[in-house]
Amino acid sequence: MAAIPPQFAAFPAINATLNGTSGVLLLIGHSFIKRGRMAAHRACMIAAVVTSSLFLVSYLYYHAHVGSIHFAGRGWSRPVYFSILISHTILAATIVPLVIITLSRALRGKFDKHRAIARWTYPLWLYVSVTGVVIYLMLYKLFPA
Repeated sequence: MAAIPPQFAAFPAINATLNGTSGVLLLIGHSFIKRGRMAAHRACMIAAVVTSSLFLVSYLYYHAHVGSIHFAGRGWSRPVYFSILISHTILAATIVPLVIITLSRALRGKFDKHRAIARWTYPLWLYVSVTGVVIYLMLYKLFPA
């Protein structure tokens, strides 16, 4: 693998930080709604949407300029990495419209419909956020090229 150009070297860590931050905001937001703290829940979830959106823009910009990064791990790490990557990628594509619909229903005050879809959106979004960090760690820290 060719070296990542220096002007893009910080992007993987920034992207992982944004993903991890989204995951933390999701967990905190979920705990707020479980305790009936709707305003705090709303603030956390909007912050999670903003953080995830910043991640997506940063991720697309980085990969538009750097391209694909090949996984250098061998043995057991390859099937583990690619299993996580495949599920992450499929769910990442799925989560975008789910988040938009879930957020839209909440902002329009359609809370019954919001709750119905949020039951699916929350765990899938959390999985995507956490596995994004795991992919970063495996690709750039544990098994770098």
